[in-house]
Amino acid sequence: MSAYIYKVIKGLATMALLGFGCLAVAADSNLPNPPANYHPDVRITLKTNIGPKGMTFLGVGNGMDGVDNPTLQVAEGAVVQITLIDGDGAEHNIAVPDFGAASDHVLAKGASAVIVFRADKAGTFPYFCQLPGHRQAGMEGKLTVGAPVAVTPPEAADISRDPADLPPPVMARAPKMARAPETVRVDLETVEVKGRLADGASYNYWTFNGKVPGPMLRVRVGDTVDLHLKNNAASHMIHSVDLHAVLGPGGGAAVLQVPPGQEKSIRFKAMKPGLFVYHCATPMVANHIANGMYGMILVEPESGLPKVDHEFYVMQGEIYTAAPYGQHGDQEFDVQKLLDEKPEYFVLNGAVGALSKYHMMHSKVGDTVRIYFGVGGPNFTSSFHVIGEIFDHVYEWGSLANPPLEAVQTVSVPPGGATIVDFKTLVPGRYMLVDHALSRMERGLMGFIMVDGADNPDIYHSDYAPAPNSGH
Repeated sequence: MSAYIYKVIKGLATMALLGFGCLAVAADSNLPNPPANYHPDVRITLKTNIGPKGMTFLGVGNGMDGVDNPTLQVAEGAVVQITLIDGDGAEHNIAVPDFGAASDHVLAKGASAVIVFRADKAGTFPYFCQLPGHRQAGMEGKLTVGAPVAVTPPEAADISRDPADLPPPVMARAPKMARAPETVRVDLETVEVKGRLADGASYNYWTFNGKVPGPMLRVRVGDTVDLHLKNNAASHMIHSVDLHAVLGPGGGAAVLQVPPGQEKSIRFKAMKPGLFVYHCATPMVANHIANGMYGMILVEPESGLPKVDHEFYVMQGEIYTAAPYGQHGDQEFDVQKLLDEKPEYFVLNGAVGALSKYHMMHSKVGDTVRIYFGVGGPNFTSSFHVIGEIFDHVYEWGSLANPPLEAVQTVSVPPGGATIVDFKTLVPGRYMLVDHALSRMERGLMGFIMVDGADNPDIYHSDYAPAPNSGH
């Protein structure tokens, strides 16, 4: 049976006229033109919220008080009424698309909307806010129809690299005023692994050392790098590596085409200081990169870089799946979309939610932060930006041969390019890493820096509650 939907929106003005201190859920008879067979079997109330966990739906009553994005359990065939109360003053809606139910936008704090539908098929289905960015910011829960079903996560590993997973500065490892050049051994292994692309979706990634991006390599200018590349025996493809820091044919890839189960090596001298991308360079090169085969190598100057409190390692990439963005299940690579440069996903560190849910970055008021940022691509330039911050220093194009730029808002980073940005976190709160081609947020590209500490009213102050995830 097709779902039927009734929407009721009551604003604060109506509440004032009625003298209510809070919004009451409308009775059945108050719904517009209810059909004769409208008898809700289940009544659920949710309230919108913006808090430490981002944007969420909070349960109201029925043992769900204060629960973020509660799982809603109803019987198959039940007529379900969900009332959404706006608790934060921002515009939201609620939708259960699998049953054709969606409310209008809730326009004012205290206003409500009601959706009614028949749960006429068993299973577990998402409910979420449809406004741009709100679902990605946390407004999503599950509706289970029928007997409770144990939800088993997909058999997929977390392939996203924690941005705090990077080596310490070379000078910290050898804190002498003048560290002599050394020979540094580096081991990379190419591994093909099924990984979590997004909640409920997996993808067959090709990786360096099992993560996206591959490990950050860190040496000093003048060092000799003894690089060993092994291709895991379980791989189906030949893989290789091209390091932009190498002066030699193919950046090393000319001799590092490695079949499954084999290993090859090169030695190269790190001649130029800077932050350089490396990636697989086995045809089709763009395919290997899009599947996750990219990383960066930092060649520090002789004296190292100025000390900071926190360093993070972040890379942007694209993923080209046959199914549209957001579909659950195992996702397959689509070569035509790659050739047409039409990705379904834009990601930071390999997966949706990698830096906004699973591996958020952390700092404190007064701390200094450095982000090593690169674009694996393979196709799209990033307009790298941290909403609510100004970069104190930007090492443009990843070059460490020139003084950094100062006071920069957004920096352009091409595919196969990199940058280094420094800034100080002066005000507590949640800060968003984005590509300022902001529609890419709707395809997964977002990261968070959580800053703890005391308020700093001399720099920033408001008497209002924090605004929703709306960019600036």
